[in-house]
Amino acid sequence: MKRILEIIWIILVILTIFAYLLGYLKYINTFFVAILLLSTFIKGQLVIDYFMGLRKVQLKYRIIPSLWLGIIIILIAVVYYL
Repeated sequence: MKRILEIIWIILVILTIFAYLLGYLKYINTFFVAILLLSTFIKGQLVIDYFMGLRKVQLKYRIIPSLWLGIIIILIAVVYYL
């Protein structure tokens, strides 16, 4: 289990560095915003599943934070594209 958490942590760091570099280099257009929102959803889902320990619980307990995360990301996308 410790090895999996280390791999997940490395993935989170890589996605965060990717997002930082896109912002720092000012590569912001609608395509990259969609990629950033998708990577943010993936990072959030990894945190929910592995670091919050919800990977092996019943679906009804996993769906609440996943829905919250999805709604927030959809709202951010709608506001950006308006």
